[in-house]
Amino acid sequence: MRFPLASNVIPTFLLFETLAFLFQFSSISKAEDPSICSCYDSANYTSGSQFETNLHHIFSTLSKNTPLTRFNTTVSGEDPNRVYGLVQCRGDSTQEECRNCMNTSTIELVRRCPLRKEGVIRYWGCVLRYADWNFFGQIDDRVGRAYFVPVDNVTDVALFNERVGGLMDNLSIAAAVSPSKFATGRTRFLNDFKFIYGMLQCTSDLSDNTCYSCLRDIIADIPYCCNWRSGGNVYSVSCFLRYDYYLFFNLLSPPPPSPTQASPLPPSPPMPDDGTTRTNTTRGKGDGKLTLIITGSLVIPVVSVTILVIAVRVWWLRRSLRKENETEKTEDADSLLFDLRTLKVATGGFSDSNKLGQGGFGTVYKGKLLDGREIAVKRLSRSSPQSLEEIRTEILVVAKLQHRNLVRLLGFCLDEQEKLLVYEYFPNLSLDNYLFHRVKRLMLDWERRHKIIEGIARGLLYLHQDSQLRIIHRDLKASNVLLDEEMNPKIADFGLARPFHGDKTQDHTKQIAGTYGYMPPEYAVHGRFSTKSDVYSFGVLVLEIVTGRKNSTFCDSNSSTNLSSFVWKHWANGTATDLLDRTVRQPCPRHEVLRCIHIGLLCVQEKPTDRPTMSTVVLMLTSHSISLSVPSRPAFFLWSTTEPDKLPRNSDADDLGRSNSYASEPGLSTTNSQPQHSNNDVTFSELQPR
Repeated sequence: MRFPLASNVIPTFLLFETLAFLFQFSSISKAEDPSICSCYDSANYTSGSQFETNLHHIFSTLSKNTPLTRFNTTVSGEDPNRVYGLVQCRGDSTQEECRNCMNTSTIELVRRCPLRKEGVIRYWGCVLRYADWNFFGQIDDRVGRAYFVPVDNVTDVALFNERVGGLMDNLSIAAAVSPSKFATGRTRFLNDFKFIYGMLQCTSDLSDNTCYSCLRDIIADIPYCCNWRSGGNVYSVSCFLRYDYYLFFNLLSPPPPSPTQASPLPPSPPMPDDGTTRTNTTRGKGDGKLTLIITGSLVIPVVSVTILVIAVRVWWLRRSLRKENETEKTEDADSLLFDLRTLKVATGGFSDSNKLGQGGFGTVYKGKLLDGREIAVKRLSRSSPQSLEEIRTEILVVAKLQHRNLVRLLGFCLDEQEKLLVYEYFPNLSLDNYLFHRVKRLMLDWERRHKIIEGIARGLLYLHQDSQLRIIHRDLKASNVLLDEEMNPKIADFGLARPFHGDKTQDHTKQIAGTYGYMPPEYAVHGRFSTKSDVYSFGVLVLEIVTGRKNSTFCDSNSSTNLSSFVWKHWANGTATDLLDRTVRQPCPRHEVLRCIHIGLLCVQEKPTDRPTMSTVVLMLTSHSISLSVPSRPAFFLWSTTEPDKLPRNSDADDLGRSNSYASEPGLSTTNSQPQHSNNDVTFSELQPR
């Protein structure tokens, strides 16, 4: 009897998983050839010399102390016979694997670089390096890179490359800021059952900024080395990456998808080589002493009984998956359906007493279901220009957005000319209810403000790079950010959101919709929008959160037309610390305040190409070792002959904002005694510009 295998990747992966489980105790190893080995054309030392003694001491120390920490550096001896040594094992390796790789590397490096004062060798599991000079903390670009790719090609190349690019971008940030300089993760490829898995690592002696630079360099090689292929490996001395469509670093029970970008996965034992013949190329500056590997076939003796067991298991799992897939199409929509009567009862017949906010698209009501869950119901106006099909498409797209910094769509109802969207309800309502309120703003200490800024940035990063359908929000503002019970931010209102595919990250519209003050010039004037439009809105929002001033109703005696111009003048004059909302009374890290202002100014620059991506913004917010570029004058700046277009090149955030007085400005966003704020207009967007 024949059991047909499924056409998708899951049964194939399950077959491989089963084989790996059955033979996990077998001694399966690949060819013991390193991916990189070089002696750097270094000078020779004399046999029996003090240098050789120090080198052996280095190897002994590294071998003894490394397996537990998977990374170690050491120095032995005095000049001119001093030796520096470094070893880094892969972040998911076991102590035994690390020790074995270290011992093999030591033997091979001595054999391949006899009596040489400098050498490096890199295997899949570790890298070992020594020299007669202090190379710690520096990227080694003297040796060419090694590339390994499987023979299999992908069918949808554009989508695959897009997913790989997003995964690598996010993992490069995670690895750079990690103490171990190691990150693994996955991203969806075609559906909930097909993923692309990735791994990146730097040597742990590198700083966050240097590691990030090394990873970005090898990521840039992916189109050169690995296009069309279903996986790729790029190795340099200081960092490496690998990605593939199967889980190569975790044999059993992969964890469920993480709501965060790039879904970090816990360390686990490495997967044995898959036996696929791999082709190799080299590029970069090198001395020609680069050894490349071609893995051989993996021969696994499987008895007939084992084959039968595997076949039965695969057939059963395939049958289960087929049943799930048959219902998946209807569950996507039907599981989100709400009965109109249920929502009428939950909202008290859409009573005015339950109204949370009102806008151009409709009205938002608070509701309570029979099971006790509190919900927010957006009742779209009958004059809304969206057709039922457009609304249904939007629902199915937004329903798949799963991130801790995005509001979750619970369902919808399209019945009796009613168009209702059901969202999570948050009792703290929206950010503007706190940020621009005379009393509630006192609850936003600096720690919470910084946490909100970082959360919004991560939510946008997910929309731009990691969601199943990448999204441009187009209406990010304080009233469209909800706060949960712990004051965590949740981006909401996707009424103006636009999906984009592949490399198409810019679009054009004749109907300008959104909120003036948060729109970049290329959108407000020409209707061009892109991911950099959201970056601009984020920059305005960051400046609002730091200063406590509302951009849309900004008024200042110095004739600044908007908040960004006001902040720029203080920044250029060296009084940036005066900008912090004076209600933030407790001591707070001055460098964090200045860094957030700096990031905000970078995001509101006039040219979209000058603004950072959200992946860069997250990195700048989470790692203070990342240097920031000098911002140029913001868009919509009030012209003045005394104002510079750009700050001096030697400007530094720590040198700007010299005053520590937080009381020089009122810290309020309007001239009224009570600043205006919305009740909860987070879940709708204006059709016409305001």
